[in-house]
Order: sequence, then structure tokens, then C-alpha cells
Amino acid sequence: MDGIVTEVAVGVKEGAGLETLKEERGKAPGKRGSDELLSGSVLSSPNSNMSSMVVTANGNDSKKFKGEDKMDGAPSRVLHIRKLPGEVTETEVIALGLPFGKVTNILMLKGKNQAFLELATEEAAITMVNYYSAVTPHLRNQPIYIQYSNHKELKTDNTLNQRAQAVLQAVTAVQTANTPLSGTTVSESAVTPAQSPVLRIIIDNMYYPVTLDVLHQIFSKFGAVLKIITFTKNNQFQALLQYGDPVNAQQAKLALDGQNIYNACCTLRIDFSKLVNLNVKYNNDKSRDYTRPDLPSGDGQPALDPAIAAAFAKETSLLGLPVAAVPGALSPLAIPNAAAAAAAAAAGRVGMPGVSAGGNTVLLVSNLNEEMVTPQSLFTLFGVYGDVQRVKILYNKKDSALIQMADGNQSQLAMNHLNGQKMYGKIIRVTLSKHQTVQLPREGLDDQGLTKDFGNSPLHRFKKPGSKNFQNIFPPSATLHLSNIPPSVAEEDLRTLFANTGGTVKAFKFFQDHKMALLQMATVEEAIQALIDLHNYNLGENHHLRVSFSKSTI
Repeated sequence: MDGIVTEVAVGVKEGAGLETLKEERGKAPGKRGSDELLSGSVLSSPNSNMSSMVVTANGNDSKKFKGEDKMDGAPSRVLHIRKLPGEVTETEVIALGLPFGKVTNILMLKGKNQAFLELATEEAAITMVNYYSAVTPHLRNQPIYIQYSNHKELKTDNTLNQRAQAVLQAVTAVQTANTPLSGTTVSESAVTPAQSPVLRIIIDNMYYPVTLDVLHQIFSKFGAVLKIITFTKNNQFQALLQYGDPVNAQQAKLALDGQNIYNACCTLRIDFSKLVNLNVKYNNDKSRDYTRPDLPSGDGQPALDPAIAAAFAKETSLLGLPVAAVPGALSPLAIPNAAAAAAAAAAGRVGMPGVSAGGNTVLLVSNLNEEMVTPQSLFTLFGVYGDVQRVKILYNKKDSALIQMADGNQSQLAMNHLNGQKMYGKIIRVTLSKHQTVQLPREGLDDQGLTKDFGNSPLHRFKKPGSKNFQNIFPPSATLHLSNIPPSVAEEDLRTLFANTGGTVKAFKFFQDHKMALLQMATVEEAIQALIDLHNYNLGENHHLRVSFSKSTI
């Protein structure tokens, strides 16, 4: 199945799927099926270019259904949905529209595997069509197609469309926090508040990072997300996510279960949790309570920086609003403000049209210090954000280099994080290159060691699918995370080692097991230099030091 980043075929003539319904004289009553929904249903339209279709599902030839034989593509708040799976329910179709605004009417044409969905405003419909033009909607693992209808309004005979209307009323009642209508019968498949507001999420095939912030952006399209806890169980990245309302959880499960975050990987598997409330003790990269921005970060855990804490406070004031009222909530997985800039980069460009794992893998890095830079130093620094395959310092322009990453997401990550950083005293510029690969020099040609192939390097951080390294990707920072420290190495040894890289060690803190530590340099530039010099440094006892950027401060 395609991922959340994919293309959709739009603009197929709406009339093409609505050929004239033949009269079904003599059909046994039990075989009339869902075409009965059509009987007495009329779509009103200012468009005079229409053909009448005789509907006889109830044996009544006088009932008319207006269908169009022309698709002009003009925006309308009525949308035509085609290629629906045979067993799809009204609830699933309504759920397609809910993130974009209020759904005001629905007409299911089950015999034709089609439906009409009416939204409250034309703006909401335009947003929905634009979104699904970049993100192929799937129902029951089957792609469906959405386009504008020629009709400007959907008029249905509610007595003959009772089931769909009952589902719509139930959703609307709960969505607007009204008391559900008494006497309204809703089928088991309809959205009801009986389920838990907590979802259990498992990420299958996690080849790229999925952070807590990425999950928040995906799931907040369906309602206010109150709390998230992430953890690794049975070598799988999992999360518990709590909405303010069980209906939001139901809508999110319907829309997202089985979807891929990236092309062909990072598949969401979603179930309802037995828990009805999550107890979050710390706000950090593993857990978050969006209603309590004041929570501590927890000992040894990456803390929230002030920008994110401020964003929490702002976000708390938005809780409870319908998602369509939150600015920017509908741009595909957009991360608002500087609040989660780290998450935006960690996500690569998840969900953004045109960017996928197969994107441009080669970066052009310029304004390098040509006296100091080497392929190895570029491999080490850029290797923090992906598996560097090849590095070529340009022969005739030694302040520039081409760096080939393993895939487009990794090159995007590296560019987002390293453009504008200082390396060997110079601010480097990182852009996507027009080259598709980095060419190795011809055999026998001496290029002075300017080109190096790292394809088989044992130092790649992200070779192992689902590695915890995916969850610990942060922008360059003055604080470094050290791991794989042998028992014999003391704090003073590490302070001296890092001071010898030419910087000042401002603070140091061992984790409880002494295998890991946080070490703070005076500046980000000093920390970059220390990481380049000391990542994979041999500390003895067969322990090679691992160095990463941390989001914590000491």
C-alpha cells in the first residue's frame, strides 16, 4: 500500500461512474440491495447539463435521480467519491471529511460503490480535495477517488436514507458536544462514545524515525490530543495516545489504521487500549501531557526547551476546539512554529507531497574550511543524520563537497540540521545537489584522497531497522550524549579528552549506570568539533565511544 506520501488520480469525469441505472423489473424484493437508498433522492444543481436516471429500486418508476454526464471541476461543497469497497460503512466515508470541517449530508450509492458527501462550506471541501490530491485516501486498504460534484447542494429524502442520516446525526451530536438525539438508532459500526479515548499504536517496518511530535501532528488532525507515551516493546516502537473524546479516537483509527507514514514503511497499526486515562509523569521526548506544560522532564531525560514549553502553553488553550479551527491543522503533517523544529527535521518531510524516501540523496556542501576538511570529518558529522555512502571534495573547488546519503529522507534531515552551522570556524551551506550519485574516480586515477566510498562502513548509525538511534536525532547542540563508556573511565578522563579538542567543558553528568553521560561544551561549534574528533574514539577494553547531539542541558 502506498504511504501517506503519494499521488492520487483526480479529474476523472464524475459522470463516467454514474451511468444510467437500468430499470430492474422483476427483480426479487430481497435482491434490491442498497440501491434503495437512491429512491426518492434528488441532488439539486444549478447546472442544467444533466441526464435523468430512472430509479426503480422500490418498484416506483416515477422517482428520479439527477446525475451528471459532465465534470467541469468547479469547486463545490458536495464531493463525489468513487471506487468505494463493497462493504464500506457510512461512518468510514464520513470520517474522510471530519478532519476538514462539519459534514452536513451523505448519500451512499452502494450498488455503484460511490457516495456523495456534503460539507458545511466550500472552503472545507476545497481543503479536503487539495489534501487528498497529495495523499491517496484508502478505505479498507483500497484507494478511493474524490472530486468535486457538479451539484452545489445535496438534497436527500431522509425517510429513505435513514441509516446514513442516523450515523451523520450521531457524529454531529458528539462532535459538537451536544446530547445525542433521543430515539435515534445507530448501528454498531457508527461512531459512538462507547470505545476508549486511548489508542495503542504500533509502528511496523520502522526504517525512518517516528517521534512523539510526528505522532502528535498526524493524530491531532482528528481532535485534541491530550497525552502521548512512547516506548519500545518486543523490539517494536509503540505509543499510547489519549484524545479528549472517544469519538476522535474512533475517527483516527478508521482513517489511519494500516496507513504508511513514509512510502512503503512505518506502517501504523492501531487498536483501542483497555486504558481510559494515561498517567504522564514527565514531559520529554518519550512522554508528554499537553494539558500540563509544567511537568518536569525527569532525571537524565531530554528536557523540553523553552520554545516547546511555550508552545505547549499555547496549545493547551486550543484544546477542545474542533480541529478545523486550529490554524495549520490541515496542512499534511505540518509542524507549527519553532515548537517542534526538531520533530520537523526528525520527520524528514513526512507527508509533504513530492518528497519521499526515494528523493534526492546527494547534498552539495559549500563554504568549507578547505585547509581542515576531510572526507572522514564530513562522514562523521553528516553521519549523525543518516548513513553516508560517499563523499567527494571537489578537486577544483576544495571548499565544496558532494555527500551521498542512503536515501532522500536522510539527505533532507542532514540539510535541515546542518545548513548554517559552523564547522572548522566557517558557516557551511548545505543544499540538495542536482547530481543523483557521487561518482568514484576511475581506477588508477589519484584524486589525492578527495573521494571516499563509505558504503560498507561499520560506523553507519541507521543500518538496523527500528534502531533506537532513529528516536534520538536532534539538532547540533552544545550538549553531547556519550555512550559505550567502559567502567574504568572516570569523569575526569572524559573532561580532559574533550577539552583536548580545543574547547571548554562547561558541565558533565553521568547517567546512573555510568555507561552513558551528558557533556556540555561552551558553544555548539565546539560540540560539533568534539563530535567529529571523538565519535568512535577507542577508550580501551574494546569500547569505542559513541557521541551524539543531545536536546538536554545540564
